[in-house]
Amino acid sequence: MQQDLWTAVDHYVSDLFIEPDDVLDAALANSAAAQLPSIAVAPPQGKFLYLLASSIGAKRILEIGTLGGYSTIWLARALPPDGQLISLEFESRHAHVAERNLQVAGVDDQVSVRIGAAADTLKQMIAEQTPAFDFIFIDADKESYTLYLELSLQLARSGTVMIADNTVREGEVINPASEDPRVHGVRHFHELLAREKGVEATTLQTVGSKGYDGFTMIRVR
Repeated sequence: MQQDLWTAVDHYVSDLFIEPDDVLDAALANSAAAQLPSIAVAPPQGKFLYLLASSIGAKRILEIGTLGGYSTIWLARALPPDGQLISLEFESRHAHVAERNLQVAGVDDQVSVRIGAAADTLKQMIAEQTPAFDFIFIDADKESYTLYLELSLQLARSGTVMIADNTVREGEVINPASEDPRVHGVRHFHELLAREKGVEATTLQTVGSKGYDGFTMIRVR
């Protein structure tokens, strides 16, 4: 019953604030047809990411976890004409679906999907002295969130905004006895954030069509 209500509210919000969009619908349909996991952000969350990236005038965006490119399209649409988005994806099959979706969306000229272990790609980008990103979205394997945070901070600047998805885990984040490695990952992530003096952060609980979870928002000092 509760999940039905959350989903209904998501649909209500989407109907009010998100115009019908064949491109985004096709991205989800293509991902489903390719049997990708149904774990992309919900439409209101995608709109939130778009609004946030737009609000800070992000010209350089880093996404960790491409999946089928649904959130990537939302973020790419927030870029100015001279903006760039780099998205990291471990699974080559996912990346190929995303690249097709990005091409259909007409944003492929501003987006680069890099295939491989995200930690390795991040380390390579640091070694290459890749220019800092304005906005970073982390939505990948939760077990590695602490590592992704540590590496992403080396690709950030003062004022960079970061969002990490799925950081409440249906409330299990407060359970130190959990045996779920994903819960361990987000707990360690929160603990690192609490110790990190170079950032300001908070976590917001979220409910919706994707269930009960949360976003963590970070601003680099």
